[in-house]
Amino acid sequence: MGFFFSSSSSSSFVFFFLAFLQLFSIVNGRNLTHSSFTPFNHDLYHSSRFIAKEIKGLVVRHPDRLRMETMRAQNKGYNAEVLVVTYNRARKDVNDSSKFRILLSFGQHGRELITSELALRLLSSLSEEKSIPNVDLSSLNNILEKIVLKVVPMENLNGRKRVEAGDLCERRNGRGVDLNRNWSVDWGKKEKDYDPHEENPGTAPFSEPETQIMRKLSKSFDPHIWVTVHSGMEALFMPYDHKNTTPDGLATHVMKSMLNDVNRLHCKDRCLVGSGGGSVGYLAHGTATDYMYDVMKVPMAFTFEVSKTGLLIALTQVSCMVALILFLPLFADIWGQRGINEGLF
Repeated sequence: MGFFFSSSSSSSFVFFFLAFLQLFSIVNGRNLTHSSFTPFNHDLYHSSRFIAKEIKGLVVRHPDRLRMETMRAQNKGYNAEVLVVTYNRARKDVNDSSKFRILLSFGQHGRELITSELALRLLSSLSEEKSIPNVDLSSLNNILEKIVLKVVPMENLNGRKRVEAGDLCERRNGRGVDLNRNWSVDWGKKEKDYDPHEENPGTAPFSEPETQIMRKLSKSFDPHIWVTVHSGMEALFMPYDHKNTTPDGLATHVMKSMLNDVNRLHCKDRCLVGSGGGSVGYLAHGTATDYMYDVMKVPMAFTFEVSKTGLLIALTQVSCMVALILFLPLFADIWGQRGINEGLF
């Protein structure tokens, strides 16, 4: 796959990810102690049932741009389901594969409730039920014609239900497996500070139905962009998580330069930037982002960690998130031959 870089595309990427971070500058109130049962605060967060109901309502009211499916899987009596919402405002005779494809995942860890709230707000804005200030609707609609976006609002529904039941510190799925340690790249390796309460990788790669569903979705959709959104710190991560290095090549240089610019302009140099393994202070084995980059060959694969500044402020900035999504198809020089071969540009 060939990659080409220009100063104009670099500037566009910086704007793009500035927009992304403005939406996701929020705090989850993460507690790092072991689980304790506390009543779920419905004044701060909606329940998973409410979020699903709201999303289903959006799909019913906007069939011209939204469609929804529920993907299910099971393993040894453990069942999971993942709601997937597809945004595509193009003609019905246009296949998803002919467009620029973005896959966003929220709520991979049960306790990171705020990420699913942002997924709901994003879909509401794309449906034009929430206002999008300071956006040229004509330009917006033209670019939206070129994009298909798949959103997973609550990847770890079973784990989230445990949190809603009062186990507020639970990050794992419904049977105690960390879904972001259950992918195949460097699976099962344990560091000296390994804590099974936090990082149980499961009995084998893809042992968990949730991870099986996400792998199936990524293979069928074949995204150009993968972003998994987490909460608990301020960070912009790229591969790799399982080692203290980044991939080789010009594409990596582009990603790293862009993230550094975003950190400087938006985070005032507060955000950790670089590989997850080299920036966060520990190595993570068997993660989704490393799989997307190394196995699925997704050109741009990111993990964004969000924290601080408040939910209401973040939610009012959804227009910036929309701008983030809309600028991606403009970067033919970054995607190179893959985009040309697929007829995207």
